[in-house]
Amino acid sequence: MSNLRTTALSHWLESQFSTQKINLLPLTGDAGFRRYFRFAYQSKSYIAVDAPVKLSNNQAFLNVQQILKDVSVNVPNIIHADLEQGFLCLSDFGDMVLSERLSSDNMQKYYAKAIVELDKMLTCSSVSVSTLPLYDEKFIFTELSIFTEWLLEKHLAIYLTADEKIALTCCFDELVSAMVEQPKVFMHRDYHSRNIMQLSNDELGIIDFQDAVEGPVIYDLVSLLRDCYVRWPNQLIAPLIEDYRLQVQNYFPNETLTKEKWQYWFDLTGLQRHIKASGIFARLYHRDSKSGYLADIPLTLSYIQDVSAQYDKLTFLHELVSKRVIPALNK
Repeated sequence: MSNLRTTALSHWLESQFSTQKINLLPLTGDAGFRRYFRFAYQSKSYIAVDAPVKLSNNQAFLNVQQILKDVSVNVPNIIHADLEQGFLCLSDFGDMVLSERLSSDNMQKYYAKAIVELDKMLTCSSVSVSTLPLYDEKFIFTELSIFTEWLLEKHLAIYLTADEKIALTCCFDELVSAMVEQPKVFMHRDYHSRNIMQLSNDELGIIDFQDAVEGPVIYDLVSLLRDCYVRWPNQLIAPLIEDYRLQVQNYFPNETLTKEKWQYWFDLTGLQRHIKASGIFARLYHRDSKSGYLADIPLTLSYIQDVSAQYDKLTFLHELVSKRVIPALNK
């Protein structure tokens, strides 16, 4: 099927550019079902996307691209789009992913630039943001259930008793309440160093934004600073957390964003994201035959273990991960 799709994509591009032959060079894909290719036309490079209609939200990609463009976030230009076939042609941001440039010496500089882009997203019009799916309690709980179903049960054969399920749900309640009480803004939802491109002019380009929602203000900051793929010392990320608190306070003058509340939101929102991510990494292996993400589970669990230890109401979660999940994973 993929070969047929690739041929159809080539023919579509040839018709759009009025040319005889376009050669597609496959690029490594993402965790979803899209496939990416690079091609050249008249000495200029482009990205072609095969995004099957039933498996991809292509209209959302177009909508969110426009929302971000309107506030001057640097996103790929959409050169051509065919929503019926699920084909896109985008401008090319190159090959340099921010994650490959980062070191402890430069991460604060680059993350400060990435936070400037988050600051722009705060200015997205409320009308535009209200068109996005709402990241509400039900949405958040659905994501948390991925952990139980795919990591605990499917991957590690850990089955909780009825009482343990209640105890875990109480922990999840804490996370959800900390998230839903936050101001709601444009939320990229996957804002981390593998979805930020380092461009040739030293600017940053933002990709993989099609799953954006209206959600809690601190979520994207947590995605960035407590990255599922790389962990930075707290002393390096603390100034960045504080800088963004002050920026957000300017946008929400009626909110009292104390350092304590901000840290609490940061910690519990990060926990929810890492719990979800560890489940998704297991699901990518079992459901989608993508084994590469299994190597990322230990880091997400280390975040969960360390942060949950700081909150008495999350003791069950801490003990579950420390005494059962991590030992089972290490067997």
